[in-house]
Amino acid sequence: MTLIAAEKTGAEWPESWRLLSHGIRTGRYTDPAFLKLEFEQLWTKVWQAAARLDEIPARGDYTTYTIGDQSVIIVRVDDDTIKAFHNVCPHRGTALSDGGCGHFEKDRIICPFHGWRWDLQGNNQFVLERHEFKSGKLEDKDVALREVEHVVFAGFVFINFDKNPIPFDDFISPVKQLLEDLAIGEMRNYWWKGIAVPANWKVAQEAFFEGYHVPATHPQLEVKAAAVVYGDDPNAEVEFTHHNITTDAFPYGHGRFYAGKNTAMQGKTNYPDGVDPVDAMADRLNLLAEGMDAQVLKADVEIARSLKGKPIPEGSSLGAEFVKALYTDAAKKQRPMPKPEPEVLGMWGGEFFIFPNLLILPNAGNAMIYRVMPDARDPDKCTFEILSTKTYPADEAVPRAIREDVTDYMNPEQVLEIPRQDLGNIPRMQKGLHSLGCKQIWLAENYEKMIMNMHREMDKYLGAPTES
Repeated sequence: MTLIAAEKTGAEWPESWRLLSHGIRTGRYTDPAFLKLEFEQLWTKVWQAAARLDEIPARGDYTTYTIGDQSVIIVRVDDDTIKAFHNVCPHRGTALSDGGCGHFEKDRIICPFHGWRWDLQGNNQFVLERHEFKSGKLEDKDVALREVEHVVFAGFVFINFDKNPIPFDDFISPVKQLLEDLAIGEMRNYWWKGIAVPANWKVAQEAFFEGYHVPATHPQLEVKAAAVVYGDDPNAEVEFTHHNITTDAFPYGHGRFYAGKNTAMQGKTNYPDGVDPVDAMADRLNLLAEGMDAQVLKADVEIARSLKGKPIPEGSSLGAEFVKALYTDAAKKQRPMPKPEPEVLGMWGGEFFIFPNLLILPNAGNAMIYRVMPDARDPDKCTFEILSTKTYPADEAVPRAIREDVTDYMNPEQVLEIPRQDLGNIPRMQKGLHSLGCKQIWLAENYEKMIMNMHREMDKYLGAPTES
């Protein structure tokens, strides 16, 4: 595959689209021409997460994926087979699905216009008045549904419109093993929401590429640190959460950040005088459970509280005992869990970014997932999706994943506190990027390096001029 488009000259590449050694020009977020180039050169060639298997649990189920003006139907053929087809009837171009999820009754895909019909494999079964076409010599293969390259990985269906794409195994290799070890592919739908946000898709997802925003955006999670940020004592020495975070920028635009053992899930909590360490850890976890209902769930908090009053064995720790309790509970319920290995446990509470628009925040058998979709024509709009997933006990039914569209993302009845705090900032960023006083954004070299890594990978697809 030729990954890079014909390289543009400096004159053809506007100054407002350039990457700088210390930041990014704002036109990449605001210029309709840049959005158009993304659709032409990035989204037509990149592997992208089109669906979760939870959307198509049974034979004949389908879901529809739309990116720009392209639409794909993803179909469950049987327990082991998935198909992805261009969402178009080869007769007159009618879309076979008008969006969302559904079910093909009797294993038949039928065009609503003239009744042409296919099986779940995309093979044509019926053409009304077949003798009228191609002088009576129309063959089934002439009008079979056109397939789209796809791969199933970690519970996702990834698709690629390129006829000769980069091998998926190469593309996913920097993050593949850890995602498998974290049991992301064993997690199933808990809830899924879609939110229309007035911001560029890159602005929306970059808000989650670092922990540097936590003291100001989520002060309830770092009370002392937030006090420093808001000016009570700007010279005070405070241990910010992001000080403990390691950030990695990987090939193919991927990245991750994690805090290792320095997380609430591992028992790392500041204990005020007179406060029981179990209470402190459980209260901290409960902020996440109540504020997101994803990544950390109420059941995790109850397991943490069950440790109160129990002695900690010599050589162990509160965090280690909590992890043991989680795995013991999961084993009783026959609930899949991540591999209990240090590197895997160290990712709990962290984040993976899979280029170009998928973020996975893993935890103890749960994960919060973000997918950010560009608007087809407006660089100031996007759809921000939040998926809460978890592993289920063997005897518990799993709900089919169907997206709920949020009508007001600042309504606490529709969006919980922590994502609501983030979503409150994102439109303000987009507004500021249009200011005549803002020609570039500045990026922290360590904390925000995943952002720059993503843009550099984008430029390979977009054909940006290389620096001399």
